[in-house]
Amino acid sequence: MRLLTLLLATLFFTQVAATAAAQPASLPTVQLTAGVHLITAEVAATDASRARGLMFRQALLPNHGMLFVFDRKAVHCMWMRNTLIPLSVAFIEDDGSIVNIHDMQPHDERSHCAQQPVRFALEMAQGWFEQKGLKPGAKIGRLPAAAR
Repeated sequence: MRLLTLLLATLFFTQVAATAAAQPASLPTVQLTAGVHLITAEVAATDASRARGLMFRQALLPNHGMLFVFDRKAVHCMWMRNTLIPLSVAFIEDDGSIVNIHDMQPHDERSHCAQQPVRFALEMAQGWFEQKGLKPGAKIGRLPAAAR
């Protein structure tokens, strides 16, 4: 009986995760720039959307990511609980300057933090910033003005 309960719970969780991956939460998007590169970013600007982030996603489209907009500047940290794909996160100043970038592995619950107080973090497929030649000091354009 215990094994049957465990099996049913596993099947239920698998179905929930598959549904979440197939139907990501509908969030507003913004078009950002990074030099000549265009980025389509979902905007996570509420506690709930920031907590969920890119959890359960199976993949990201090319040049797509998630922009985390925080209510105030702080040393914000990111982790990868229930995140299935490797990501890179750039912590960004109000003027669009990248402060620091971290590569993050799926399911890793270690914190990856900004080196100084910031209001924005941008998650992209792992290696995206490096592939585009973007390092700390590079600028991300078209950040939402409402958070500034």
